[in-house]
Amino acid sequence: MQYTIFGQNSRQGSYVLLIGLDRRIEVAFGKFRNGAAIELVPGRYLYVGSALGSAKGRFPLASRLLRHASRSDGKAAHAIRSALHDLFMSWGYRLPAGRGDKKLHWHIDYLLDREEAEIEHLFIFPGETRLEPQLAALLAATTGAIPVVDRLGAQDAASGTHFFRIDDTAAVLERLEAAWKAMVREG
Repeated sequence: MQYTIFGQNSRQGSYVLLIGLDRRIEVAFGKFRNGAAIELVPGRYLYVGSALGSAKGRFPLASRLLRHASRSDGKAAHAIRSALHDLFMSWGYRLPAGRGDKKLHWHIDYLLDREEAEIEHLFIFPGETRLEPQLAALLAATTGAIPVVDRLGAQDAASGTHFFRIDDTAAVLERLEAAWKAMVREG
């Protein structure tokens, strides 16, 4: 399974991307830090995001995740893209398959556009509540989740980062599941 869903299907939601990087690269994340390149070592990384647009008839979560799984300039999409497309179609969304012609906009786009990076798994938290800050805080407090650079992917947040390098994928999944169960009990 290429994704884990915490909750029921929804037009909106938050998510965590598990990104594998197969070799050392330097990435300039758009205008972040004035375009200075940041070195990333091989391994696994997590990116926390959300898609909560409220336009009637739109499906922001599906659109955002399919966008993340695409690359620009006709480059091959991430392998997970077809599974995501099928998932969202099963939820009743009617989305185009896409042409891979996305424009780079968000910080994470600059990494996901690289062929060395691959989305390996996706943790989806459907719903109208913005869970991005709680998920980022949870990861920041998790042993083995190391913030890459402060504020990366989190320009709209009060503090912290939304991009982490991780050592133990299974431990992180356990933390996400436990956090989801706690949120459901509280919410």
